[in-house]
Amino acid sequence: MSVRRLFGALVAVCALSASCGSGNAEASSGASILPSFLPQRDNADASTPRVPFSPATPRMVPRVVARLPHDTMAFTQGLTVYRGRLLESTGLEGRSGVREVDLTTGRVLRRADLPSTEFGEGIAAMGGRIYQLTWKSHRGLVLDARTFAQVDSFHYDGEGWGLTTDGALLYLSDGTSRIRVIDPNRSYGVVRTIRVTEAGEPVHMLNELEWVRGELWANVYWTGLIARIDPASGRIVGWIDVRRLLTERENKQLEPRGGVANGIAYDSASARVLVTGKYWPFVFQLDSAVLRRPRARESAAPRE
Repeated sequence: MSVRRLFGALVAVCALSASCGSGNAEASSGASILPSFLPQRDNADASTPRVPFSPATPRMVPRVVARLPHDTMAFTQGLTVYRGRLLESTGLEGRSGVREVDLTTGRVLRRADLPSTEFGEGIAAMGGRIYQLTWKSHRGLVLDARTFAQVDSFHYDGEGWGLTTDGALLYLSDGTSRIRVIDPNRSYGVVRTIRVTEAGEPVHMLNELEWVRGELWANVYWTGLIARIDPASGRIVGWIDVRRLLTERENKQLEPRGGVANGIAYDSASARVLVTGKYWPFVFQLDSAVLRRPRARESAAPRE
């Protein structure tokens, strides 16, 4: 998940990403996120990947079963369900933090704000703790899941974008095609790195992450697509297209503010998949068909 301040006057106009990064060696052909006259500053300045690369990769347009209210001032960086509670991480300096949200009403039940100098990013929760990344501070926070009090912190190299867990390990994206696997019980050391590809090509701009039934799901920043990743091989086995969840009018209103899709939560207890975006007016509950294993013959959608 992932804008940032664009030098003074551009801040108010161009909130471009919650997870931004310096020139990216993986930049492929596609629209640049920054205006061409500005230098690249961070990972989100790389060009948007023109995915899917192959029409053979299954692609699904999900059906919505519920629209739930969402705070339109929330610059969503991470979304997760933990022990039946919806947790959300928000970004932007001075507006970053972790919050517990009433899914039915969208009301914030409790929150823990980051210092005004910190830019919040993805979150994950396990073992009674909430782990939150920051964008370029190289620092993660550990909160008590019950009280939201900070109980620890950890450091990592590079940028922090998305975060999730399989219940034992943490998975961290940084806007490139790589996902780091981190062991929180071994001084937050990197166990291995997953290189994410589709049709043999690296897919960068990986943002918000979620662990869903043995797969890693990732928002690909600025594309409106969710990649379904085999964590063993790094291969993208399917796509979920969420570009039409909002109306065309809503998308046009949000795009200049950086209001792109970002936020995936899977509630394993109820088998619910929830998705949202930065400043989006809704959290969408998707039909359970989205959980089916993709098969190539189900989607031969042409590359756009």
